[in-house]
Amino acid sequence: MDVRRAGERYRGGDPAAGIESWHAFSFGPHYDPGNLRFGPLIACNEERLAPGAGFDEHPHSHTEIVTWVVEGELTHRDSTGRETRVRPGDVQRLSSAGGVRHVERNDAGTPLTFVQMWLAPLAPGGDPSYEIVRGIADSTPYAVPQAGAMLHVRRLEAGERTAVPDASLVYVHVVRGEVRLEGDQLAAGDAARVTDAKDLEAVGATAAEVLLWELTGQEPAG
Repeated sequence: MDVRRAGERYRGGDPAAGIESWHAFSFGPHYDPGNLRFGPLIACNEERLAPGAGFDEHPHSHTEIVTWVVEGELTHRDSTGRETRVRPGDVQRLSSAGGVRHVERNDAGTPLTFVQMWLAPLAPGGDPSYEIVRGIADSTPYAVPQAGAMLHVRRLEAGERTAVPDASLVYVHVVRGEVRLEGDQLAAGDAARVTDAKDLEAVGATAAEVLLWELTGQEPAG
């Protein structure tokens, strides 16, 4: 298990424009050849946008983009004509496939915080697609079959335990609160990269919210 602390993330964004970013993996000008990816996961960015701030239209291709809003409301528009508002508890996925352009903004009057995760697809190309699941429950994993991955959202009370999926690769990201994992205490923004996970449990040291990526890198059977 490789624990990475929030303070080790690469600082990015444009604070003068109301954009603050923290990158878990090599990103943009922060090139680190030893920290390019973990299985199909190639980015886990924590983003904070002030009211009225945002990312102007920009392109993506050959990437599965999954967004989890922590607080506030994210406005998403893309070149397929979709416009949605993403709120806490929603999972948004944009499959950029052969190419798509989108805009992400905080059009609300309160600060916005979200976690955005990028995964490399098993096969390049194809047509862009979009999905949003409102109010996802703890017991409902969210599959990203294009990347051979599964997202589990876990909300814990202090002292509550939850099983970590058994998988060849598991990425654990603490959204809020604190959890204990195999003797390590993880706080908000901390992450653990687990190889050959088996019979692991995460325990809420406080009330906490955790994102668990089960990364198989394989298409589901059938």
